[in-house]
Amino acid sequence: MMPVDAQRTVDLLKELRGLTADADGAQRVAWSPTWLRARAWFEEKLRALPVEHHYDAAGNSWTTLAGEREQALILGSHLDSVPNGGWLDGALGVLAAYAVLRRIAEEHNGRPPVTVRLVDWADEEGARFGRSLFGSSAFAGTQTIEADRGRTDAGGKRLEDALAECGVRMDGIGEAGRERRNAAAYLELHIEQGPVLERLGLPLGAVTGTKGVERHQITFYGQEAHSGSTPMEVRRDALAAAAKLALEIRPIARRHADAVCTMGSVKTFPGIVTAVVGRAEATLDQRDLDAEVLASMHREAREKSEQFAREEGCTVEWSRIWNIAPERFHGELIGLCEEAIRETAGQSHRLPSGPLHDAAEVSRAGIPTAMLFVQSLKGISHNKIEDTREEHLRQAVEALDRLATKTMAWICRA
Repeated sequence: MMPVDAQRTVDLLKELRGLTADADGAQRVAWSPTWLRARAWFEEKLRALPVEHHYDAAGNSWTTLAGEREQALILGSHLDSVPNGGWLDGALGVLAAYAVLRRIAEEHNGRPPVTVRLVDWADEEGARFGRSLFGSSAFAGTQTIEADRGRTDAGGKRLEDALAECGVRMDGIGEAGRERRNAAAYLELHIEQGPVLERLGLPLGAVTGTKGVERHQITFYGQEAHSGSTPMEVRRDALAAAAKLALEIRPIARRHADAVCTMGSVKTFPGIVTAVVGRAEATLDQRDLDAEVLASMHREAREKSEQFAREEGCTVEWSRIWNIAPERFHGELIGLCEEAIRETAGQSHRLPSGPLHDAAEVSRAGIPTAMLFVQSLKGISHNKIEDTREEHLRQAVEALDRLATKTMAWICRA
């Protein structure tokens, strides 16, 4: 097997950063001129390869190297970023896949044993319109056209109109599901976006799946009252109940190995220094890879909220904001991923992904999926200081290349 040019990936990442970032970080927000510029830049890189390129009905970018078999290995990630984002999130996976595709084309004289496809998913981040995994959900058949049609950005522009400006028709995005034909496996490389691998002193890890999410708004109702004249023992302080829950969600999460619970927002009303809080609106985000654990944590938090409301003379109401089921990746491909990592870096580690990824939507469509993480310095992502050691980036590209070779052989054996 000829070696993949891993340094080329690092060089291209720097080139892309120079083209689409400013002093505040990456600005490749989906459906924006900067994102379109990044995609045009990437198309230019493809011209020297013996491949076919097109955009599907949801705006996903597909590059296909035809093989001896129609069965296809798909390598993918996304070029879009959050505003003021990092130089690696998403882009690493696309440009590493490009390096692997280029190596396979050269080694097999443009005709590998299976078809190899590279996909740059449209709008993974959902940064502008709040609809994450847009392109991959259309591919998987889990798109929500009617719910998404009326979405608007901060300036009031409709998602449907922004799509049209980029040549995508909202009513037709379901046609992206045609790209599932002959898909035999999907691989994705991504930065970890967390501190686990750095804490373990490991450059790479095999991802077991993406955690499910339960996201709720919790509203505590008490009684507004004057802060100077209302004795402590008769107060019905909605914030006190919310504060107790904010502390309680930590032991709830810690009872489970990889679970996390976050109260990310609390709003108080009337919200003035001279009034006891009569209403407190909080948001709760709970995540775990095990559906039963996720349900248990939701139940525990709900029971505790009712207890704390009673203790403070309040009432509480819950409303679901959004949820998604956990998605476990393919066992055999996870094993191949670990083999590739050990051959590259000497030691592997299995870990779930807390953030959502396009890989989860692909797996949900019934396509065998694996994902590998590379260490993130300080666990920082979605920020201009997001970074990974260049040595680890090169190892990540090499591990993806090994995994792709192993997966092609796996497809041929199936």
